[in-house]
Amino acid sequence: MTDTLARYRQDWLGNIRADVLAGTVVALALIPEAIGFSIIAGVDPAVGLWASVAIAIVISFTGGRPGMISAATAAVAVLIGPLVRDHGVEYLFAATILMGVFQIIAGLLRLNLLMQFVSRSVITGFVNALAILIFMAQLPQLTNVTWETYAMVLAGLAIIYLFPRITTKVPSPLVSIVVLSVVSIAMGLPVNTVSDMGELPLGLPSFALPQVPITLETLQIIAPYSLAMAAVGLLESLLTAQIVDDMTGTDSYKRYECRGQGIANIVAALFGGMGGCAMIGQSVINVTSGGRGRLSTFIAGFFLFILLAVLGPWVGRVPMPALVAVMIMVSIGTFSWNSIPNLRRHPWQSSLVMVSTVVVVVATHDLSKGVIVGVLLSGIFFAQKVQRLFRVERTVSEDGKLATYTVSGEIFFASVHRFIEQMQAEQETASEVVIDMTHAHLWDISSVDALDKVVGKLDQGGASVRVRGYNTASADIVDKFALHDKTGFELGTVPH
Repeated sequence: MTDTLARYRQDWLGNIRADVLAGTVVALALIPEAIGFSIIAGVDPAVGLWASVAIAIVISFTGGRPGMISAATAAVAVLIGPLVRDHGVEYLFAATILMGVFQIIAGLLRLNLLMQFVSRSVITGFVNALAILIFMAQLPQLTNVTWETYAMVLAGLAIIYLFPRITTKVPSPLVSIVVLSVVSIAMGLPVNTVSDMGELPLGLPSFALPQVPITLETLQIIAPYSLAMAAVGLLESLLTAQIVDDMTGTDSYKRYECRGQGIANIVAALFGGMGGCAMIGQSVINVTSGGRGRLSTFIAGFFLFILLAVLGPWVGRVPMPALVAVMIMVSIGTFSWNSIPNLRRHPWQSSLVMVSTVVVVVATHDLSKGVIVGVLLSGIFFAQKVQRLFRVERTVSEDGKLATYTVSGEIFFASVHRFIEQMQAEQETASEVVIDMTHAHLWDISSVDALDKVVGKLDQGGASVRVRGYNTASADIVDKFALHDKTGFELGTVPH
C-alpha cells in the first residue's frame, strides 16, 4: 500500500510544471485530430471532441502507462463508419460501451501477455508506418494553399527546433502555437484555421444511456463492431505503451492499461463520445514536451474541455499551419531513422518483417493489419530458424548389430519432417536400435506422431527398438499420445 501511494504521488505531483505545460500542448493538438476522426466516422465533430475529453481524463486515473495520451483515434474511427451509416449514432454509443466491456475482460484474462509475441522488428515497423501516416495526414493542409501557409509552417518548425536553445522550461511546440496564433490573428493572414476543419461543439456534454432497444438483435448488430474496436484499440494502446516505455526508460502496467481503456471508453460513450485508444503522435508530443506523469494526461483532457466549453471561438481561430508544424515535428521524431542503415546490418528476415509492416500499414491505413502481417512473418521465420536447431547422429557398433541415434534439440511441428528424414529408418540394417533423447525435447503431438512413424518403420524392418533419455515433459506427452509400444522407454537423468 505504501509503495502504491508513493507511485501515485509521483505520477501526479512529481513533475507538475512540465506535466501541465505538456498537457496544454497536447490539448491543442487533439482538436483537429478529433474533428478529422469524427469526419472519418461520419459523426458530428462533437462526438470525437467529447470522446477525447472523457477518455483522456478517465485514463489518467485508470490507465497503466503514466504520460501516455488516449483519445478518439483514426484506428477506431475507420471501423465504425458502416455502423453509423446503417444504424445511426446511438448504436455507435452502444457498441462503444460493449467495446469497453470486452477490453475489461481482456485485462482480466491477461491478454496483454500476447504482446510478448510482437517482435522488435514489428514494433519498429509500426512506429515508422505511423510516422509516415502522421506526415501524410498533414498533406491536405499543405496542398492548394497560400504561400503564407508554407511560411508559417517553416516558421513553426524553426521555433520548435531552435527555441530549446534559449530555454527548455517551456515546451517549444506550445511557444510555436501561441506565437503563430497571435501573428495570424493580428495580421489576418489568409490561412486555414481550426474552425475550418469542422464546427466546434456548443454547450456541454450530457450523461445519457444509448437509445437502442435492448434485444438480441441489437447485440448481433453491435458485437462484431465492438470486438473489432476492442482488439484494434488494445493493440494500438499496448504498442504505444511499449514505445513510451522505451522513450522514458520506465515500465508500464499493461494489464491495468487494458482495463483502463475499457473503463474510459464506457464513460466516453455515456457522454456522447465515440471509442478511442492510445495515440502515439500525441503521446510523443507529451513526452518530448516534458510530460511524464498522469497529471499530463489529465491536463490534456481537462484543458481540452476548457477550450471547448469556454474558449471555443478563440480556439477556432488557431491557424492550422501551427498545428501542422507540430505534427511534422512528431512525424520526424517518431520515425526510427536508425532502422534505415539497419536494413543492411540486421538479418534479412528482421528487415523484411519491418518493411512489410510499414508497407501494409501505409497501403491499408490500418495499423492492425500491418502488425498482424508482421507477427505472422516473424512466427514463420522463427519456426524456420528453430526447426534447424536439432541434429541426429548415428553411430554403429563394431559388429554392425547395434545402431544408436543420438537426437539433440527441439522437435515440434515445424521440424518433424527433417527429424524423420534424418532418422533414416527405412535404410536401417542393424538388428537393434537405440534412440537416445537425452538432449532432445518433444514439444507437441506432431513430434510424438513423428516418433511413432520412426519407431513403426524400424519395427517393420525387423529391428528391436529402445528409446531412452526422455526428460520428464517429453515422457509425459509420449505417455499420453504415443501409439506404439512404450515398454522399452527409459527416462533420462539429464534435466532439460
